[in-house]
Amino acid sequence: MTPQPTAALPPAVTDALTAVVYGPDFRREHAFWRRLTTTEPFRSPARTVPPEDQLTRAYDRLRLINRSFDSAARLASDVRALTAMHEWLGPVDPTLATVAGIHYNLFLGSLLDHDPEGRRDLSGPLHMDEIGTFLCTEVAHGNDAAEVETTATYDRARDGFVLRTPHAGAQKFMPNTSPAGGPKSGLVAARLVVDGTDHGVFLLLVPLTDAVAALPGVRVRRLPARMGSPVDHCLTSFDDCFVPRTALLTGAQGHVGDGGEFGSALPSRRRRLLVSLARVTPGKLAMSACAVGSARVALAVAVRYAGHRTVAGPRGTGPVAVYAHRTHHGPLAEALAMVFAMSLLHRRALDRWEAGAGETDRGAAERLVAVAKGWITWRARDVIVECRERCGAQGLLEHNGLAALVTGIEGTITAEGDNLAVHAKAAAEMLLSAPERAADGETGGAGEAPGDLRDPAFLRGLLTALEALRFARARSWMGAAPPGDALGRWNAGSGAALRGVEAHAVRQAAEAFAEAGAALPGGPARERLAQVERLFLLRQVGRGSGELLADGRVTAEQVRALPELYEEAVAAVAEHAPALVESFALPEETFADRPIAGPAYADAYDDPEGPWHRAAARPAGELAR
Repeated sequence: MTPQPTAALPPAVTDALTAVVYGPDFRREHAFWRRLTTTEPFRSPARTVPPEDQLTRAYDRLRLINRSFDSAARLASDVRALTAMHEWLGPVDPTLATVAGIHYNLFLGSLLDHDPEGRRDLSGPLHMDEIGTFLCTEVAHGNDAAEVETTATYDRARDGFVLRTPHAGAQKFMPNTSPAGGPKSGLVAARLVVDGTDHGVFLLLVPLTDAVAALPGVRVRRLPARMGSPVDHCLTSFDDCFVPRTALLTGAQGHVGDGGEFGSALPSRRRRLLVSLARVTPGKLAMSACAVGSARVALAVAVRYAGHRTVAGPRGTGPVAVYAHRTHHGPLAEALAMVFAMSLLHRRALDRWEAGAGETDRGAAERLVAVAKGWITWRARDVIVECRERCGAQGLLEHNGLAALVTGIEGTITAEGDNLAVHAKAAAEMLLSAPERAADGETGGAGEAPGDLRDPAFLRGLLTALEALRFARARSWMGAAPPGDALGRWNAGSGAALRGVEAHAVRQAAEAFAEAGAALPGGPARERLAQVERLFLLRQVGRGSGELLADGRVTAEQVRALPELYEEAVAAVAEHAPALVESFALPEETFADRPIAGPAYADAYDDPEGPWHRAAARPAGELAR
């Protein structure tokens, strides 16, 4: 089947699908950032910029953003605004998205959260007289933040804290602490020691550099260049660096009183750490947003290029767009379904995080954010790499913008908690919770009449069953492991549990699809979304069909029927893909800076001295020599 791409969807349909992708408040939440990326200071130059110039440009842009707001504090306090910022800045300037997220979320956000009464003078970072950074990870400690070894020892005589780095492994690893961009201050995670007692890890506000060099007691060394966007990542250490008692971020996690005594409302050092580092969870949402935004741009560029890049067609038919081939439009259609799923899961996690109030709800919301971050950033990498490949050698050239997305996505996979470690933590928590089983009416139930593979409710039920099967398998394998070996028990079940976490993310995305479809009125918008949903569901069920067959949830005939149903779904989505990417609402300026996104992409390689120009200038009738 050869899909014939449709013309643009009617504006009302496109607007409805845009609301699905970005949420119902698209204009209020996203219009500013969308418009910002079209302005000249934020347009990427056509030629390659050296890394140090990219870094300087990113900090200059950060200050432009700051001057655009009446209140930087309002941005730092609004998680929706922060994630929207990352959705639009991530694919345009990954370096800017990185330093902006650190400054507004991790640095300013933490300061504001722990000083709601505004007693601390934040005029410097609010007006960008100094840039904020965040120093938690150490050379020897990443996801195990509770084990960081930098110390902040209370000095009674001076009524403050002395920061020390005890050995090479305790150096702070990868914060942007160089003088690049101007003076820097940082929130430093350190073990709080009072009268010889270690009270756990707390944050302290520490001036780090002026505009030229590190301040006394602080040592900063640039790390080697890394893959991806250039950021001034450094090794940072402390040698009897003194800060006053007011530098300690206080709250429920604890404080040091006027008499030098330590007090805390939380007896657990782990809980104190979680309260201190609470801004890491919005940071995960920001990483998901970066990934989703980058995948949208990559897909839109690849679909455009596929429409105007021609190849020889079947004999006697002349050239055809490469998009006409199933081998080309099939992966792009599947990528489109995945980008919609990623967008919906991101919105779902963001909504749940904002709505979570009680302790139990907040914990579940935080886990969903973590699961979504891992799944979305991994899937974004799949989409971006696929789109780069579909653009061939053109996709390797930096001026077409895809190469930077390929390397940039790696940073989101590791930032705010490495994906595998984040999913492992979620898996351990979910193993302890009550197992979720699909209602037999949704999945058919083992031994009962099978459902209809054309029914999205049945497909969603299969995904719920798949999640439950994997966690049940993990529990069974852990139970069979030799007693008395906690690590051995975890190792026995962790593989199945991690696959359960993946199934949980897929199921959450599937439910988000259903909710989005139910919210649309009947008509073309709902029909287009239903086609995208169907392709996503069939692909995910197909990947787990062996497990579902073994459990009696589907029949052998249904498993044999899945490939044909999947091909039908691919053709339906591929037909509308060029129009569907319009729902991403990407401004034309996004594509103007990427030659292959336009039909005249060959003009980017024109040579004014080329022989074709000389031939065209010859008088009519002159023979070529």
